[in-house]
This record gives sequence, structure tokens and C-alpha cells, in this order.
Amino acid sequence: MRFLIFIFIIFQINSYSQKNSVNQIDSVRYYIDLANFNTNADNYKNSLIFAQNAIDIAEKSSDDKAKANAFATMGSIYFKIKKFNEAINSLESSINRLSKQELSPEKANSFYLIGLCYMEKGNFAKADTYFTNAQNIYNKINIPEAKELLNLQKGIVYRSKGENKLAMQLFESIIAKPDKEDVLKTKAEALYQIGCIEELKNRNNLALNYFKQALLLNSKNKNLEQKSKILRALSSVNEKILDDKKAFYYMKTHVTLEDSISKQNNLKIGADDYEKFREIERLKDIEHLDKDYKEKQNANKFSKLISILAIALISILSLLSLSLYKNNIIRNQSNLLLKEKNIELLIAKNNAEKASKARSEFLSTVSHELRTPLNAINGITHLLIEEDPKESQRDYLASLKFSGNYLLTFINEILETSRVESQTVIAEKISFDFKELLSNIQNSLKEFASNNNDQFIMKIDPQIPENLIGDPTKLSQIFINLINNALKFTKNGQVTVIANLKSIKNEIVNLHFEVIDTGIGIPADKLESVFESFSQGSIEINRKYGGTGLGLTIVKNLVGILGGTIKIESEVGKGATFIFDLKFKVDNQNTEMIQKMVYDHTLLINKKILLVEDNKINQMITKRMLENKKMNCEIIDNGEDAIEIIRKNNFDLVLMDVHLPGINGTLATQQIRSFNTQTPIIALTAISLNENREMLLSFGMNDVITKPFNPENFYDVISKYV
Repeated sequence: MRFLIFIFIIFQINSYSQKNSVNQIDSVRYYIDLANFNTNADNYKNSLIFAQNAIDIAEKSSDDKAKANAFATMGSIYFKIKKFNEAINSLESSINRLSKQELSPEKANSFYLIGLCYMEKGNFAKADTYFTNAQNIYNKINIPEAKELLNLQKGIVYRSKGENKLAMQLFESIIAKPDKEDVLKTKAEALYQIGCIEELKNRNNLALNYFKQALLLNSKNKNLEQKSKILRALSSVNEKILDDKKAFYYMKTHVTLEDSISKQNNLKIGADDYEKFREIERLKDIEHLDKDYKEKQNANKFSKLISILAIALISILSLLSLSLYKNNIIRNQSNLLLKEKNIELLIAKNNAEKASKARSEFLSTVSHELRTPLNAINGITHLLIEEDPKESQRDYLASLKFSGNYLLTFINEILETSRVESQTVIAEKISFDFKELLSNIQNSLKEFASNNNDQFIMKIDPQIPENLIGDPTKLSQIFINLINNALKFTKNGQVTVIANLKSIKNEIVNLHFEVIDTGIGIPADKLESVFESFSQGSIEINRKYGGTGLGLTIVKNLVGILGGTIKIESEVGKGATFIFDLKFKVDNQNTEMIQKMVYDHTLLINKKILLVEDNKINQMITKRMLENKKMNCEIIDNGEDAIEIIRKNNFDLVLMDVHLPGINGTLATQQIRSFNTQTPIIALTAISLNENREMLLSFGMNDVITKPFNPENFYDVISKYV
């Protein structure tokens, strides 16, 4: 076929040299209409040819408008067959052939299509520039219909930059429009984008709702590519909320649809058809370049030369065609092998992720389930100590309290390690007083240092700004773990904490930290493993000094979350030094730190409290703790009865266990809020890996108390709301 095409081209060149011209239809609009007709019929091979004919004719004229329209038509065809580089070149050629002052829908559409091309290529900055140019023209020529499409694309650009607030404003303005046929696809895309933002914020229930709305609108506009990505998003969010059955169903539907779309795209224009078209266009360029030379030479000599060149060209192209055919066979074989390997890698990756998830879920479940009996141990111990026991019994109770607290620390560290490794922990960005934070940590650990006869020194660079923006909770966890570790392994020595200002630029401070001790040190062969879970150097050290072996694992993960890395230097018998750098933003507004309020527990007297708890031991302990402060307590053991009793009675406060038989605590709270928004509801939970404070509050709860209860915190939280 390629051979016949070039014979035809050479015959046309020779015919022209012998003054035997063939009349052509000299109408750019005619070929543009043919190109558009074939595009609508999905015959992209013919539409490319007709668009090129339009360009060839337009280039011979002096009509810039016709040239611009011809190149714009070619650019739109390239965009539809996903040849984005060629589309950009054609559309820019269209724009360049119009004056800068000229404003037209065609010019605006060219800017818009170039923006879409750059979005497909992942260059969102350039895409934003072209969308802005398109929007300026549409505003000036007053075409409001284009506003929603541009808002959608600019919203996607904002989302790619992480400017989710601006993106949400644009998407929400789109979905607020009435459901008309010409905006259904745009509204479905806006709902999908909002769902993606909510999923990124781990608000999976909200994300699921938006994805379902997007799928419903998509069923009306029947855009298969849009439906495919919505199905994939639904699979992802269902997997996160542990609905594996639905996740598998949506993923299976997505894969089937992707295969169908791929087959349809392959039918639009094959690789051979596209290369054939490009080859013909290159030959047209050669023909155009040879035209001036032919007119200057003798017709007979030129015809002979063309014939020789034609034979040589045909021979070369025949060889190239054979080579391309063989290369295509080799490429298909390589692609098949690569596809098989990719499938194997994907299976291995999924297995590894499932194993990691199973491990994290196991640790989380074990930690969660241990909290219920531990709540009984700590709660009963607290009640017995408050009842003024005998002196001989007080020692036993103190030992029991210590053991309970030690076990609670161990469980908390297991849970914290699981949460960090599951990548559900996100660094906060709030204002805090850096120097006050370190000072409070020093005061809280002074007694520990004194018991070991250690000097505890804090050296803070005075040039460090007082008010910083970051995550003070995680920073405190890092220092408390490192300093506790240093004091535990140091007797009659010194522990020093150093904080130096390394650099400050554009209101970003880079701080250098060191925690130095003169303790027992770490052997060189153990330095690589000290950050591993349950690792303390040796069994002898674990037996002598105690501990879980999780503290340094948590430190390493938290430092990583805050954007730093930690290293260790140590020598046996001389101590150890932990070194890390972290960056924070300076808070120039000098935000005042929120002081912890002190509550008057006498305000609790005679308050009417409803306790919703199914565990008998927890019922007994919680009720006794409430009655010790002279509160009146009524107990319900399930969510259904709790809803009805609150509907018929008034309570000063409700303590709602999250895990209840039948309707759980979160759903019960959600139903209560439909008719009662005034009564405070506090969640009681042994928070697991898949729970967090924000999730519980989203159901209408006012606060959260974790099990086992810290008595002072328990009473403070209740006092805050009654």
C-alpha cells in the first residue's frame, strides 16, 4: 500500500512538470466541513487528510482567517486522537495567524484546547495560563456558556497545586447549577473532583457521597471515560472504609469499561494509519521544496531526475517498511512480555500491601481489645485508692496502678506505631510557643532525672523565634521519647538537649536538635537496628531497664512525618547522641497560646448523666466515678433504647460508648441530633487504628474521652460541658 501511495505522488509531480494540472476545489471551508463531518463519524483518518487539504489551500491565499480556521480544525482533530504535541503546534499556528487584537470564539476555543492538552501532559502551570487567556476573550465577547467549562478546568488546576479551598469554590459553583443536558458532564466532573478532595482529607463518607452523585449524573450524559475514573474512585474509597465487596465490584466494572474504551480508541485511528498520514504530509513538504527548483530547470532533465529520485526513494522506503514491520513484531512481543511482568509486579505489590494492612489491623485490634479489661483494672484501682484503704493495702494498690499505667503505655505505643506505619497520621500546622514547649517538657521530667541523680540541661539558642507554626504535639512526643530514653539509660550522669538556629529564610526557620546523654551507649553493630520495633540492643538490657522497644521507632516515624531524618552517634560506656533537623514557619502574628482551663468540679453535683455502655464492668466503674462527684447516673446498654429515652427525657450530659450492640454509638448520636441538638454527647472509646477524633465529632458528638479513663481528664471534660 505504501508503495502505491508513492507511485501516485511521483505521477502527480511528473504530471505537474509537464503542465498537465488537475483542477482542485479551491475552498478551505469545503474541506473543513468534510473534516468535521468525518470527525463526527469517528473516521479520523479521512478527517486528518481533509484538514491538511484545507491548510494547503489556505496557505496559498492571503486570508489569515481561513488559515487560522484550517489550523484550528487540524488541532482539534489531533486533540481527539490524543496527539497532544501535534495539537499544540497546530492550535498555536492558528492563534499566530490572527492579530493580537482580534477577539473571536475560535481564538478562545484554541486557547482552551491548548490548556486541555497541557493538562493531559501534566503541565498545570501552562494550562492555567491558556485557560486565563480563553476566559478573558469569552468575557469580552460575552459568551457565558463557556464559563462553567473554564471554571471546571481552573478548579482542576487549583487542585493540582494543592489550593483545595479555591478549587472547592469553583466546583461548588458548578454543581449549584440546574441539571441541564449541556452541563451534565461538567457537573459530574465537578462532583468527582470534590470527592477526590474529600478523600484526600480522609473524609471518606463524604467522598463516597460525591462519587455516587457523579456516577448518577454520568449515567445521563454517558461519557465512558468519565464513568471509568468515577468507578475507580468508588473502588478506592470503599476499600478505605473496609467494604471490600463493593470495592471489588467497582474495580471489576472499571477494568471491563477500560478495556472497552481502549478497544474503541484503537478503532479511531491505528498507529499505521497515523504514521502513513504523517509520511504523506512529509512528502508534500518535499514536493513543495522541490517546486522552485523544478521551475528553474529544463523540464526533461527534471523529469529524469525525479524518476531517479523516485526509484531511489521507493527502494529506501520499501526497506524501511520491511524494517518497521519487523520492529513492530519485536515491539509487540516485548510489550506482551512487559505486560506480563507488570501484572506479576502488581500482584506482588497488592500482596505486600495486604500483608502490611493485616499486620497493622492485627496490632490495632489487639491494642483496642486490651483497653476494655485495662479500663476495669485502672478504674477499680482508682476507686479503691479513693476509698482510703489500709496502709498495707495502699502499697499493693500503688503497685497495681503502676502496672496498669505501664501496660497502658505499652498499648498506646503499639497503637501509635500502627497508626504511623499505616500513613493515617498527618502533621498539623498550628501556632505554638517553642521555648515554652521545651520548658514544660523539662519541668515534667525533672523528677525522673533527680531519681537517677542526673543533671538535666536544656540549651536553647536565643535567636530562635518564640512563636512558630508546626505540630507541637508530635514535636513533644519526639522529645519526651528521646529524653525519657536518655534518662533511663543514664545513672549519675548528664542529659543535654540542644536547640540551635541553623538558618532562617523567607520566614522559614531550620532548627538543629541534639539529645546527648552520658549513659551506657550503644554497640556499633546495634546502631542500625535501634530504630526497629521491639529492639533494645539486647535481651539483658531489656530485662534490666524495661520498656517496650517502640519509643525510637515512633521517634523515627514522627521525625519523618515532620519532614526530617534522625541519626545516632554512640560509643559503649560514653553515651549516645541523637541528631535531627526540622523546619518550621515563623508566626509573626504572635498568636497567644491557649491556656488550659481549670474547672470547678463542685459544679458537677446533682447533674443528671445518661451512660450508654454495654460492658457491665465499665458500667459499674463509670457509674461509681460519677457518683463520687455526687452526680446522678442512669444506665442504658444499647443505642436504640438510648435514642428513645433521650427523646422523652432531659439530661445534662450523655456519655456514649462508640461500640454498642445493634446501632453503634456514632449512628445513635447521628439520629439523636436530628431531634436534639442541645444536650452534650461525649464519646467513650478505646480509639483504634481506623478511628480518630475528627471522625467521631463529625457524627455530632461534642468531645471524646478515651479508655482507660484518666480520672482528672474525665472530670475536666464533663465539667466543660455541664
